[in-house]
Amino acid sequence: MSGSQQVMLKQQHHKQEQQVHQQHHQQQYHHQQQYHHHHQQQQQQHYESSFRQSSKSSVKQQSSVTYKTSSRRVKKTSETTEKGQTVVKLSPLPKRAKRTYLAMDTDKEVIGYVIPVFRANHEEVRGLLDTQEESTEEGINYVAMRNLFVREARESMEVRVMKTTRTTRIRQSAERVELSKTLDEWSEFRKKMNPDSLMHRPEFIIKPRGQTVWEGKTVKLHCTVAGWPKPRIAWYKNNVLIDAKAHPEKYTVESNYNMHSLEIKNCEFIDTAQYHASALNVKGESSFVAAIVVKRFQDCEEAGLLDTKPHGYSAEHGVTFETTILDKFEVAFGNEGETLSLGCTVIIYPTVKKYQPDVVWYKNSVPLKPSKWVHTHWSGERATLTLVHLNKEDEGLYTLRVNTKSGFDTHSAFVFVRDADVELEGVPVAPLDVRCHDANKDYVVVTWKQPAVEGSSSILGYYIDRCEVGSHHWAQCNDTPVKYARFPVTGLVEGRTYIFRVRALNKQGVSRPSRISDPVVAMDPSDRARLKAGPSAPWTGMIKFTEEDPTVGIVPGEATDVVVTEATKSYVVLAWKPPVQRGHEGVMYYIEKCVSGTDAWQRVNTGMPVKSPRFALFDLAEGKSYNFRVRCCNSSGVSDASVSTGDITVGDKLDLPSAPGTPVPVRNTDTSVTVFWEASTDVHHLVGYYLECSEVGTDVWMPCNNKPIKQTRFVSHGLITGANYVFRVKAVNAAGYSQSSSISEAVVVKAAIAIPGKPSDVTMLEAVKDYMMLTWSPPANNGGADVRGYFVDYRTVKDGIFGKWHEMNHQALSTASYKAENLKENVFYQFQVRAMNMAGVSKASLATGGLECKEWTITVPGVPVGLHALEVRDTSLVILWEPPTFNGRAPVNGYYLDLKVASAGEEGWMAAHEKVNRTKHMKVTGLKPGTSYVFRIRAQNLAGVGKPSAALGPIVAETRPGTKDIYVDVDDDGVISMVFECSEMKEGCEFVWSKNYQEMTDTSRLTIINEKGKSRAVFNNPSLEDLGTFSCMVTNMEGFSSSYTLTEEGLMRLLDISHDHKFPVIPFKNEMAMDLLEKGRVRFWTQVEKCTADCKVEYVFNDTIITQGKKYTMNFDKSTGIIEMFMDSLEVTDEGTFTFNLVDGKAKGTTSLVLIGDEFRAIQKKSEFARAEWVRKQGPHFVEYLDFTVTSECDVLLKCKIGNIKAETEITWSKDCIEIRDGDDDAKKIERQDCELTFNIGKISKHDAGVYEVFLKDDRGKDKSTFNLTDAGYQAVMNELFRVIANSSTEVQVISTEHGIILYSMVKYHHEDMRVGWLHKDAKFSASERVQSGFTGEQLWLKINEPTEKDKGKYTMDIFDGKDGLKRVFDLAGKAWEEAFEEFQRLKAAAIAERNRARVVGGLPDVVAIQEGKSLNLTGNVWGEPVPTVSWTKNENELLSDKHITLKFEHGKFASITIDAVSTVDSGKYALVVKNKYGTEAGEFTVSVYNPEEEESKEGKKD
Repeated sequence: MSGSQQVMLKQQHHKQEQQVHQQHHQQQYHHQQQYHHHHQQQQQQHYESSFRQSSKSSVKQQSSVTYKTSSRRVKKTSETTEKGQTVVKLSPLPKRAKRTYLAMDTDKEVIGYVIPVFRANHEEVRGLLDTQEESTEEGINYVAMRNLFVREARESMEVRVMKTTRTTRIRQSAERVELSKTLDEWSEFRKKMNPDSLMHRPEFIIKPRGQTVWEGKTVKLHCTVAGWPKPRIAWYKNNVLIDAKAHPEKYTVESNYNMHSLEIKNCEFIDTAQYHASALNVKGESSFVAAIVVKRFQDCEEAGLLDTKPHGYSAEHGVTFETTILDKFEVAFGNEGETLSLGCTVIIYPTVKKYQPDVVWYKNSVPLKPSKWVHTHWSGERATLTLVHLNKEDEGLYTLRVNTKSGFDTHSAFVFVRDADVELEGVPVAPLDVRCHDANKDYVVVTWKQPAVEGSSSILGYYIDRCEVGSHHWAQCNDTPVKYARFPVTGLVEGRTYIFRVRALNKQGVSRPSRISDPVVAMDPSDRARLKAGPSAPWTGMIKFTEEDPTVGIVPGEATDVVVTEATKSYVVLAWKPPVQRGHEGVMYYIEKCVSGTDAWQRVNTGMPVKSPRFALFDLAEGKSYNFRVRCCNSSGVSDASVSTGDITVGDKLDLPSAPGTPVPVRNTDTSVTVFWEASTDVHHLVGYYLECSEVGTDVWMPCNNKPIKQTRFVSHGLITGANYVFRVKAVNAAGYSQSSSISEAVVVKAAIAIPGKPSDVTMLEAVKDYMMLTWSPPANNGGADVRGYFVDYRTVKDGIFGKWHEMNHQALSTASYKAENLKENVFYQFQVRAMNMAGVSKASLATGGLECKEWTITVPGVPVGLHALEVRDTSLVILWEPPTFNGRAPVNGYYLDLKVASAGEEGWMAAHEKVNRTKHMKVTGLKPGTSYVFRIRAQNLAGVGKPSAALGPIVAETRPGTKDIYVDVDDDGVISMVFECSEMKEGCEFVWSKNYQEMTDTSRLTIINEKGKSRAVFNNPSLEDLGTFSCMVTNMEGFSSSYTLTEEGLMRLLDISHDHKFPVIPFKNEMAMDLLEKGRVRFWTQVEKCTADCKVEYVFNDTIITQGKKYTMNFDKSTGIIEMFMDSLEVTDEGTFTFNLVDGKAKGTTSLVLIGDEFRAIQKKSEFARAEWVRKQGPHFVEYLDFTVTSECDVLLKCKIGNIKAETEITWSKDCIEIRDGDDDAKKIERQDCELTFNIGKISKHDAGVYEVFLKDDRGKDKSTFNLTDAGYQAVMNELFRVIANSSTEVQVISTEHGIILYSMVKYHHEDMRVGWLHKDAKFSASERVQSGFTGEQLWLKINEPTEKDKGKYTMDIFDGKDGLKRVFDLAGKAWEEAFEEFQRLKAAAIAERNRARVVGGLPDVVAIQEGKSLNLTGNVWGEPVPTVSWTKNENELLSDKHITLKFEHGKFASITIDAVSTVDSGKYALVVKNKYGTEAGEFTVSVYNPEEEESKEGKKD
């Protein structure tokens, strides 16, 4: 094509584009009107928050003027602004055009790119909330993607501008003419080939697949994408764009022929992530996610200290950091509710100031974040992880990763969480992993995982509880338990936060609740997304809002896309999309249903419409088909019904998984087993697998994991070493458990076999001209299997130059020594040794130094070899050795054993014995527990003592845990055997017996029987030939050995025991005895100490075997050893001998009971009486017959107990055959309380004697009870009364009087017939005037008048108590005598003084009235010894005799006073005062003298 034609074609093309541009302008006004209406609707939808949109979708709504179109149909125009800037504008877009990814404002100015949202391919609408939350996070990726595309577009634009400026207008003019024809053809072609019909959004044809790789490997992700225009592919790691050009050593991205790949080289642990492949063109975007999991192989051997670690040079600090993890945490076990800590010591070398490594903890390769359940701590040296209040959710593989600038180091171990003890036996354990999904305004879906243990019966279902955050009230969400591990909870309150828990139910009860879920808010998902997410892209423009009149009275439109998202036997969940037309207010929904085939629609939620576009329907008939539809409503009305869902059958869509394949267990360690199995072939939505184990022979299955795992490989820890286990596995999904798989083959728990360690201590024992004798020590680690042999390598050494290694022996050596032959004399050689077991050949030992091959001239023997220790205990051990290979000039005739403490130097060696030892073994005693010792042996011949052997040790003197000693057993057949047990026995280990520490060649004496962990050496014919020391050791189990010395005395004792066992006798706990039972039945019984289930009994009477029948009933309880025989009664013919003959295997036993003569007749009478008593008790009867009792108050009661009484039973009392009636005085003494009758006699006397009777009578029978209260009966009552009185007496007390001393005791009651006697110094004394005894009221006393020293001593009061008498003793001596006698003397003196003191005894009046002028004469009687002195006083003034007053005292008894011619002056208070040495007394009187005339005058005045 010429240049002019090209110019014409371009001109025609330009004209055509102008025409298209004008058409676009004509349609612009109509387009803008549609835009404003559409923009208003979308803003209204945004404010209602009815759609589930993320924050990115909000930006998309606000920029809703964006349309899609082909880039070829956009006309670029330029416009100059006021500032002179040129702004690129887009031509108007047709209405039918789809939006592009350019965002424009209302003025049609480009303000940025709209970043597309991830749209996952999810089933129907399940997981809408999760999808929105994921898209919020993934939006960040598209910001980077947009920047990438903008940069490339800008570069291409600049290129096109440069081309345009180089095209001259002259050339364009010439070409337009030439290309006019071509332009017309091109226009026709464009009409046929519409770009909108050819372009389509990207689509993944082949999707990238997730992979799991080992650390250090390379992984490659592939995908194939179709789309037009050709989409651009971007790769993201955890939502971060991967820049392969910036990290070519790590990533390689290729795109060839729509085949796209991402290669990740040298995978590390941190490469575990989610990788997104995103394809984008102008028509849209598609993406797909693939997960890469990088694992470390945990079962390999630990790296040695010199092995290369993943560390490198750190340019930042100028050093290479080396990380060492010590004190590593091991596999841990915890119970629910406990607190568990994991920790390691971390050493970073070299130490850089202020530098700390990055310490990260992982669970199942997921980093752990601190929470109330997880606490992490880094002290600078030790990393600690603390799991607070363990739950089964915490079970998993925990990894400590220490990151430095030079690399990283890790350590991992599994943590098992056992279920807590159940409160009720048989109930299931708690479910786990409770989560919330699809939360809406009033609806949330709760899911959980089934527990590993269902209890004693299958789980019937689950209860879901909810609790509002901030309260402690749990409400049950479902009345009927659900079996599906997924449940929709409705009825939530919008805006409130809830937590959930789940409980399992079986026939035995309800489990403990699970751990609570994370809190969830009942709110619209779009609101939640806006709260959680920030802006999805940087904002480059301005959003303009225009206030418009709100839409009033708009009835919402129809809901769309009504689908059933979940359908089970218990419920059906509906989901739909909100209507587009709704108004400004919110929309709620009514749900309707009808049975398929009918038109009877029924509204489900008639009471309250729901707010969320989700609804769960319960109580549907299983197996029936239903149609469902939705109506929208607001305050303006109810919309039309949506399109129905179609026929939906109620039933579980998810079936139970199929059983997994048979597990294959593989040995792992001493306490763990690795189990593999094939995955379930028919399973959907697998939750995981539960592995169970059972020890062979127990039939008890225990869970290996309490949290389901999805892998088909699991390491079961915590098993018993040496035990046999079988395994089974079951799958679980939301529908429930599968059937358990077939049981695996049994596996023994022990470490897997590995190659042995290196031999050590290769030394030369002897050298001759052409050979050398070598020896070495076996490897410390045999790899779990016996060392089967050794290989010796050699090489020559000449002038420091080493030759090549050559094998000396092609067949393995069975001993740890070797004769290296065919050597050259005076040549130096080096040797190394390798050990071999069934797993392979070990690494070579350290090479010896250069050894010269030349003949020795030594005369003493060489060094002993093969030193080893057996029977290591706290204070002793046994050393064994082999003789030296070189004996010297004479045979070896003995050995010396030296020892020292391991920490001592060479001077610490000391001899263990003085005399030479002729044997090749020796027991060393007197060691200190816990101390390490080193031993060596020196051989001796006639020439002397040779050099010491290589040292053995250090050996710690301590008994290894689990070590047992040999014990001797004699079985039931009398067989004598020695037994040695080893509970830690491993596979491949064997018991080896020896006598006197030498191999037993004579097998006729002993028979060896090996069982699981036990070896028995049976003596075939024990005799004196068997005396000696027998020892047994376990191969490959260093330290497990023991010995037993059989002496002649011990042998004799064992032979005696053997004889007793060969001819055994069944031992009886009790010989045969007889008991009388109710109704007069007779029981013959005995009990044996022990018996087996085969024990048999033969019942014999008078040498005749009897069997069970009407007369005899037999019973033999072998669990208790009780043998019984019952007879209803004894007859005359039953007199004789009863025998039980027992046979238990070869043991026999016999026991007999003889019943003859008087003994038989007495028992027969007792049997008949018991029979009669039983008959009597069928009617009213006396449970206890009439008897008496004396109360503490000394009242006598007659009482009895009655039984089988009815209301109509007559009860009658009588005394001396005279009935006591209700009106009698004695009737008041009768009382009845329940079934007890009493007759209260009170204080008894002879008047109360008589015969008392009680009668019981009704239609069933009668009974009588009598008590004879006369003679012997009366005396018995009195004796009991005396006993009570005697026991009530107090201890003897003493009191003094003026007459003497009184000893007394108080009693509660005294009866005249009670005898009381007094003893002085244990001798009776008769009553006299000086010593008298008696009683006063309740006081019993002994009076001692005028006591003397002879009255001192022990006094005993003997009170008759009806039997022997009760004695009360008082020792009247010492201080008691002194105090009593002193008080007596004081009182006696006081009495004498009182009796002899001076006193006026009479004769004097109190008042004397006398007329004036008369004479007064008064005489008073006086007493006193001695005679008292007498004086008179007037008004307390002493009177003396004179003419007026005459005082006299005559005969020592009479004192008189005479007053002549008294006058008023003589009136006053007079007193007669007498006095002697014992006292003074005054007899007072008053004298009143009056004048009659004065008295009369006074009276006249008164009148």
